[in-house]
Amino acid sequence: MPEVKLFAGTNTKKLAESIAKNYGQELGDMTLSKFSDGEMSPSFDESVRGCHVFLIQSTNPNADNLLELCLMIDAAKRASAYKVCAVVPYFGYARQDRKDRPRVSIAAKLIANMITSAGADRIMTCDLHAGQIQGFFDIPLDHLNGSAIFVPYLKSLDLGDNLIFASPDVGGVGRARAYAKHFEVEMVVCDKHRKRANEVASMQVIGDVEGKDVVLVDDMVDTAGTMCKAAQIILDKGANSVRAIATHGVLSGKAYDNIENSVLEELVITDTIPLKKESSKIKVLTVAELFAKAIHAVTGNDSISALFI
Repeated sequence: MPEVKLFAGTNTKKLAESIAKNYGQELGDMTLSKFSDGEMSPSFDESVRGCHVFLIQSTNPNADNLLELCLMIDAAKRASAYKVCAVVPYFGYARQDRKDRPRVSIAAKLIANMITSAGADRIMTCDLHAGQIQGFFDIPLDHLNGSAIFVPYLKSLDLGDNLIFASPDVGGVGRARAYAKHFEVEMVVCDKHRKRANEVASMQVIGDVEGKDVVLVDDMVDTAGTMCKAAQIILDKGANSVRAIATHGVLSGKAYDNIENSVLEELVITDTIPLKKESSKIKVLTVAELFAKAIHAVTGNDSISALFI
């Protein structure tokens, strides 16, 4: 069996260290050199010839994170690695998965092509913004699910019969329904209308939340405008409490202020993207063990079905 080696991009170093620890070995040594104009040149400080190489890097903007990953993949292939797997906890640009208006890019497909063209033999990621992005790749893709992290946490809260799940928009109904089905409870939907990106014009709740402890479910939280507005409307409709779970904490713009000033009890996210600063309302759960188990399964040619709830 080829030797397994794990390496980290600069954007995901802390998470990669945790994944390696859970996997049972140290991260490999590599160096990222930069020219004065910012041009990057990654190099491995140890041999990867004949090795099964896992490169861990989230591709959240800015674009340097994506380019660094592609350069790492290329370097590993040119160093005669046996297989190269791009471990992308957060797959950036996934919101641009179709032409929703004339003369725009399908960025998610472009990014998939770039990673594949760089030489990746496999992709491992978590909670893509749109599941159909899996079809943008012509190489194997392991799509992990954040529910494996959130379900045990929600059970620990012991919310009982008052628990109900909510989707902050129509597009996330499938995610909320999956949680509701698992817990055997009801769900509601927040129907929103946008004027433009990151700006919600109007919103209404479809369903009854009176007297309930509501959990909003989403794959990512960016400016947190939608999430916080949904929480306020749900509370106004008579809910006991509102909390939110979202796999990827993008948290840009006024996100931290929005969350701190919201009626949310807490926002629970994972460490697929490093937290920029601490917040009393933000709780971070780790996906390190989930990815470590997936890497074990891939290297051992085992099924990853056991990782899904």
